[in-house]
Amino acid sequence: MIDHLELTSDNYEAMCAFYAKALAPLGYERVADGPPAGFGTRYAPPFWLRPGATPKPNVHYAFRCATRALVKATYDAALAAGGIDHRPPTLLPNVHPHYFSAMVRDPDGNPIEFACHDPA
Repeated sequence: MIDHLELTSDNYEAMCAFYAKALAPLGYERVADGPPAGFGTRYAPPFWLRPGATPKPNVHYAFRCATRALVKATYDAALAAGGIDHRPPTLLPNVHPHYFSAMVRDPDGNPIEFACHDPA
């Protein structure tokens, strides 16, 4: 089990603004102003951003969503926050029969996935 993820970014302030809006449907809040900035709950911010060199090649990571509706809501929030469409919400049976996900690119170009593993 992964406890947390930390990214560095040349574009720190834009990334913080993006993730504050994009992750709101998942209940994430900016709970540590930092740097590093922590997003999650007050007791367990699993996602951190730190100023520094943006990793190249980009990093792909996914946020678990409890429902397919939450995949769509988070995808829409990420687009509204300035994310670039990478793949609209869709069922991906090649991964497994119930895998439903969507992807955007964040301000650094990282492909961010929102995924649900449960049946509709």
